[in-house]
Amino acid sequence: MKVLAILVLGFSFMFAAVDINSASVKELSSLKGVGTKKAEAIAAYRRAHCFKNVDEIVKVKGIGKKILQKNKKNLKVSSCKK
Repeated sequence: MKVLAILVLGFSFMFAAVDINSASVKELSSLKGVGTKKAEAIAAYRRAHCFKNVDEIVKVKGIGKKILQKNKKNLKVSSCKK
C-alpha cells in the first residue's frame, strides 16, 4: 500500500506544474536540479517577495538560468497572497 501511495505521489509531481508561490519544500525539491536546500531557499525568498512570473525564480540564490530552463514547462505562478 505504501509503495502505491509513493508511486501515485511521484507521478503527480512528474505531471503537475509546481506553483512556486504556494508549493511545499517537498514539491519544490521534486524539480530537476533542486534539492532540499534550494527548495528551502525558494520558500524563504517567497516569504519576503512574491514571484510575479516563473523567470523570477533566478533571483533566489543558487537558482540559475540552467535550472529555470530545465523546469520552466513544469512551473507556474499563482497570484500573490501578501
